Amino acid sequence: MMGHMGYVVASYGVAAVTVAGLLLWVIIDGRNQRRNLQALEEAGIRRRSAQSGDRP
Repeated sequence: MMGHMGYVVASYGVAAVTVAGLLLWVIIDGRNQRRNLQALEEAGIRRRSAQSGDRP
């Protein structure tokens, strides 16, 4: 078992770095999307879901 310890530790390390990278990517992309949405709303463009009266 000790012969495989380096492989196991490296695998867990790569997995942790990958998950952390994906989490960071999602957080940064969410902020960018909110910023883009705010810019569109300030320009007068509204979401279709915000309109009322079009659907029963």
